Amino acid sequence: MLIEPELFFINEPELSFGYNQRTADPRDGLMLFGPHDRDKIKGQINIGIVGCINQRNRLKSYLRKLHQPVGSLQADIARPSFPGLEAAFGIHVNFDNIVEIDVKESEVNKYLQYSDGHQRVHNLSNLFADELIKYHKEEERPVSVWFLIIQDDIYKFGRPKSKIPKSPQNVRLGLKKKERNSSQPFLFDFFNQMQEAYEYEVNFHNQIKAKLLNDKIVTQILRESTVGYQEIWEDEKLIDQQRVFDSAKAWNIATTLYYKNGGLPWRLGDIREDVCYLGLVYKKLNDDPQNRSACCAAQMFIDSGDGMVFRGNIGDWYNPETKEFHITKNDAADMISQSLEAFKEKLGKGNYPKEVFIHAKTLFDDDEWTGFTEMAAGRSKIIGVRIQSTSQFKLYRDYSFCVPRGMTMKIETNKAFLWTKGFIPRLQTQVGLETPNPIVVEITRGQAAIEQVCKDVLALTKLNYNACIFADGQPVTLRFADSIGEVLTAGKNVTTSILPFKHYV
Repeated sequence: MLIEPELFFINEPELSFGYNQRTADPRDGLMLFGPHDRDKIKGQINIGIVGCINQRNRLKSYLRKLHQPVGSLQADIARPSFPGLEAAFGIHVNFDNIVEIDVKESEVNKYLQYSDGHQRVHNLSNLFADELIKYHKEEERPVSVWFLIIQDDIYKFGRPKSKIPKSPQNVRLGLKKKERNSSQPFLFDFFNQMQEAYEYEVNFHNQIKAKLLNDKIVTQILRESTVGYQEIWEDEKLIDQQRVFDSAKAWNIATTLYYKNGGLPWRLGDIREDVCYLGLVYKKLNDDPQNRSACCAAQMFIDSGDGMVFRGNIGDWYNPETKEFHITKNDAADMISQSLEAFKEKLGKGNYPKEVFIHAKTLFDDDEWTGFTEMAAGRSKIIGVRIQSTSQFKLYRDYSFCVPRGMTMKIETNKAFLWTKGFIPRLQTQVGLETPNPIVVEITRGQAAIEQVCKDVLALTKLNYNACIFADGQPVTLRFADSIGEVLTAGKNVTTSILPFKHYV
């Protein structure tokens, strides 16, 4: 129902760190109090490194520097110095026990000359994935996190639509389109192996993640220029430009290392106990001529802030006319059932969540909503929330900086504009140079107060453990929806169980 627009402000959500101390900026909390799981994850950690010898050596050198303070060329409030891995997180890498797997540079260079993108990326990703799976099955030395350190050319030519420069050395090896999906096996295994490459998306990152899901191998992929740009670049001006981000890079890599090692760097300060947030994920399948087939999945985030991913079924979920995704009643019921049972098991309290907020970018139709509510009846209250980006509305003010992050304009009883980007007093600046756009938060199913929903959404923008930043522009329930969908559909037969969020990022 339309109302007179009401403008109000939501205070910056606080995070909880070591000793249950609170602060709004993750970097402040880590420097002052340490991570939330400081008593659970501490001391030495065992890592593995996969890559060519030069890249592995650069990464080890960088990790040693990460144990010392790291500053930036232009350090300020918004870019604080990194105090060191032990000082911030209470952990240190056991350099005497790093497991190293060598990838031959000659093999990398050979496949980088493949002009067919499918063959190039498939073979490059197998150089890393096959070795990791072999180690996982045959060796006993525990490795909590694997670093994949890759040449910049793998990143450059391992993305969709990437093409290598024309050269006489290029290898034109591939199959014709009619041969790629042929059900008739080739006479020689070599051609059957070539055919397998076309079952995967041309994306090195997504292929690696997809190929390792079934073995539950946790990885962090880094480019060599990320950790060794001063050694491989010659342009001093370019080097100085990159040095501005040294501390931010150290914060991000250290936070990711701690999280993927099993620790929560921080959690929400104002916990709403027994509340669950579910973000719906959809990804179209490009090989469907009808343009309707899609994969569905869900990201579940519990009240602590940790997350898990559930893969749903593949079906005709996409409507090219409305450009919306909708699943069937049975699939909706199955998805909410998995979420409720996982919540009950994860918390170890033997109870279901009191409330489940389902976040999506589109509206819910009657069939899927019936599936959600009927399966949750007697167990949890279900609320459907649509969250969309918009550029149709801006709010200006007569000050040096734009509107503050947290500003909210309620325009209907169940709908509001929420500014997740804007001026941040703690940083004394705004993130980005342009006047920020709000996101639209709307309760489309169920009953809840829009003020509380907006407060929750703002808090969920601070749970990106893949980086150490003040906040994101999107809640974590939707922030990684596209990338998770791409990992789940990177291969034709990607199989996985319910896995923690860290396996996908």
